[in-house]
Amino acid sequence: MGAISTVGKASCGATARDGRKTGIYRRRRPAETLLYRVVQEHLETFLSLADDPTGNGLPGYVEQEFRKYLQCGILMHGFARARCAECGHDFLVAFSCKGRGVCPSCNARRMAETAAHLVDHVFPPLPVRQWVLSLPKRLRYFLRNDRRTVTSVLTIFLRVVEQVLRERSAGAAPKARLGAFTGFSSVSAIRMERSFRRSVLNVCFWPLCGVPHNGHYE
Repeated sequence: MGAISTVGKASCGATARDGRKTGIYRRRRPAETLLYRVVQEHLETFLSLADDPTGNGLPGYVEQEFRKYLQCGILMHGFARARCAECGHDFLVAFSCKGRGVCPSCNARRMAETAAHLVDHVFPPLPVRQWVLSLPKRLRYFLRNDRRTVTSVLTIFLRVVEQVLRERSAGAAPKARLGAFTGFSSVSAIRMERSFRRSVLNVCFWPLCGVPHNGHYE
């Protein structure tokens, strides 16, 4: 059920070598939150009411997300045992569900890790602007399980954004390209409220004498 690892002083609150006071690890307790209690108490009723014999009920991944959330951060569903190498203090770290739709803790962790990765390893030191495409309800059903349609919509979206950047970038070449990262909103995935969130560098790139250059978005 568990695994053992050795950690530094962050778990016991000891003083680091540079004199700074390190933090104390406090295990989160999701079972004590209102959201957890509501899901735990009403999940089966919700699933039974949403069940549709015609096969048009909730997608399977929705039920899976809820059930994984009820196991997230609960010691009985698995944990790692960690020990401070300095003071010998032991503590337990419960496994997380790594879900994308229900668990607020895993959603926040993934959001922070993705943002840090983009800033530190992907985006150059240039201004970034977020573009959001929200689709009408009548179209969301067709994007539910059709990856080709999703790709087509995303391609049109990017083409329009790229055209706007070209038009507003002084001296941009006709074949100037954008640099961007696309994320799909999963906050409302249960209601199929999918939206495209595109972090776009506020510049255009085009080759000049074999060297990539950028034209600023004015």
